[in-house]
Amino acid sequence: MSVSTAALDQSIYAPLPVLGADVTVPLVTGGDVTYAALDYAASAPALQRVWDDVAAYAPYYGSVHRGAGYLSQLSTDLFESSRTTVADFLGCRPEDQVVFTRSTTDSLNLLASALPADCQVFVFETEHHASLLPWRDARVTYLDAPRTPAEAVATLERALAGRDPHGPALVCVTGASNVTGELWPVKELTSAAHAHGARIVLDAAQLAPHHPVDIADLDVDWVAFSGHKLYAPFGSGVLAGRADWLRDAEPYLAGGGASRKVARRADGGVDVEWHTTPARHEAGSPNVIGVYSIAAACRALTEAGFDRLVAREQQLVTRVREGLAGVPEVRVLSLFGDDAPRVGVISFVVEGWNSSHFAAALSAEYGIGVRDGLFCAHPLVRTLLGSEPQEPGECGAPEAEPGERSLNAIRVSFGAGTPDEHIERFLGAVRELVRTGARWSYRTEDGRCVPDRGAAQV
Repeated sequence: MSVSTAALDQSIYAPLPVLGADVTVPLVTGGDVTYAALDYAASAPALQRVWDDVAAYAPYYGSVHRGAGYLSQLSTDLFESSRTTVADFLGCRPEDQVVFTRSTTDSLNLLASALPADCQVFVFETEHHASLLPWRDARVTYLDAPRTPAEAVATLERALAGRDPHGPALVCVTGASNVTGELWPVKELTSAAHAHGARIVLDAAQLAPHHPVDIADLDVDWVAFSGHKLYAPFGSGVLAGRADWLRDAEPYLAGGGASRKVARRADGGVDVEWHTTPARHEAGSPNVIGVYSIAAACRALTEAGFDRLVAREQQLVTRVREGLAGVPEVRVLSLFGDDAPRVGVISFVVEGWNSSHFAAALSAEYGIGVRDGLFCAHPLVRTLLGSEPQEPGECGAPEAEPGERSLNAIRVSFGAGTPDEHIERFLGAVRELVRTGARWSYRTEDGRCVPDRGAAQV
């Protein structure tokens, strides 16, 4: 069974077509402007190809794994073929399983629930909270932020050398930082983990949208990522990799779909035989549209060619870094240094500016969407800023005197759908804000920095 979807031979331009490319937003200073979405690290816009594929399937939507009707069978076929598409996209080994979840966070919490008893977990403090926090029921060793890739490997090796050599162990590491965009030495960390009898899970949330991820080549045990960062909306994620811990663990959620057989016992209790397939951890009616959108994104990125996408993105990275370097008041945050390879994620602070105020002005006065804060990676950002947790000041005034440390940062992030014009508008806005200041008054509302529309223009 198949659904007729977007043509596979359609011309793919650079940038790739995405939804929202022609959306206009009002400026607080008057008029409208085409929105510049530069917050890909939080959620990337949907590829037009993904939206077209989902729209083509939507009239045929039906229940999955539960119906004899044509639409149910068709939906089941698409759901399971999407699993195959994702496995191919990730270069899975024949024995690997692909489990569909809600997000990277959900995937890593699922893996945490499947850890064997007395498992030791090793995780760098530089991780996103999605990979830093799920291991609450394990013995966790938090590793200090390394300042070079070689130091990361050496730090992990020292920690693993001191562990119980006979028990299970897991290393969790990011592929690309959601704060600095820097690529981590995944192959080297994997070799170190395996040399000490530990397994490793790769948080590929920021890596998979920008670079090919091959489980077999990297030799990692599991990979987790989110659809909403891979140009696929609708709230789905993936955990892919070794089957044994997943097969031996209690189901992540108990319910229909996870169970093969349920029977009442003579004593009034219930006996359950659980699936040993990925269905074991996919209880309930699955998000078939979300899953299909991930598969559509995997196909679209593969057909566009990662070599081409990576090359273009690196041009954008270079342009942004050079542009920000030309503004003396801007300091770009980096863990591994200026020469480290990175994806299109760049965080920075502006001397004398409250970062929330700066981000709000980019949005309200220039129609540019970036992010400010600690980016769900609080320990890492505070390490890079050299600051301790503090309450931010009012957004309408500088939070620090020139030369003092900022309380949070600004992040600009981009990818396959970002046009050059958005990058140039962003750099021009940064220069103008630093030179002239904001043109509007701002205030704090519910913890957010927003234009004070009742005040006079600055």
